[in-house]
Amino acid sequence: MSINVQDFFRPIHFDDHLADEDYEKVLPLIDFAKSISQVTYQSVYLVDYYKKGFIYVSDNPIFLCGNTPRQVLEDGFLYYLKHVPQEDLELLLRINEAGFAFFRNLSKEDRLKFSIAYDFHLKQPTGNLLLINHKLKPLLLDRHSNPWVALCLVSLSSHTESGHIRFKSKELKQAFEFNLETNEWEAMPIIQLSKREREILVYSVQGFTMEQIASKIFVSIDTIKFHKKNLFAKLGVKNITEATAAAIDQALI
Repeated sequence: MSINVQDFFRPIHFDDHLADEDYEKVLPLIDFAKSISQVTYQSVYLVDYYKKGFIYVSDNPIFLCGNTPRQVLEDGFLYYLKHVPQEDLELLLRINEAGFAFFRNLSKEDRLKFSIAYDFHLKQPTGNLLLINHKLKPLLLDRHSNPWVALCLVSLSSHTESGHIRFKSKELKQAFEFNLETNEWEAMPIIQLSKREREILVYSVQGFTMEQIASKIFVSIDTIKFHKKNLFAKLGVKNITEATAAAIDQALI
């Protein structure tokens, strides 16, 4: 299957011409993205769907594959063709089409309330493949509520394979996962952690032992074990390391 950059823009149709004065709205978003990049290890970049390219790329290294931010910025969507293996490139096209279809079915009022996340591989200069988690959220719509500028955050994936495609809105308490076998979006339950589960997770992230956590929140070690068991069951994980990764991925802490 031969893929080119234009394939990523097939689902997008702009009814308006965006002039230079329209782009004055974009400048604060670039400053916003720069600020985020200074306080996170994640790679940060902005997509411009109207101009079919990138308008900002941070110097955080996860997304760069040995390139400079300027090189990635100049490549735009061609960067995916250069650094994503063919199988995952085909997956990205499926995600792209399914994501825009989901977006079009949202009310105009809700289109800025959802974000999409998924995992795919990037080819590194060494030849190795790095599995990354890619989160994308529209920040700016055109006059007809089409996606114009989107924020993208790239981090290391907590999974072992590509996929895990999810649309979610924390504000609306809704989440959907794309089933690659049926090509359908399926509603997911929103995970809610109890106060105790969240406390145990946060203290564990900070490096405290079960005994120390029990002392801090004035409960027995058996109670800590009970809450950890419930926590692991909710997140579908086997240990605290996996629980931490899952909780961060799902914005639970």
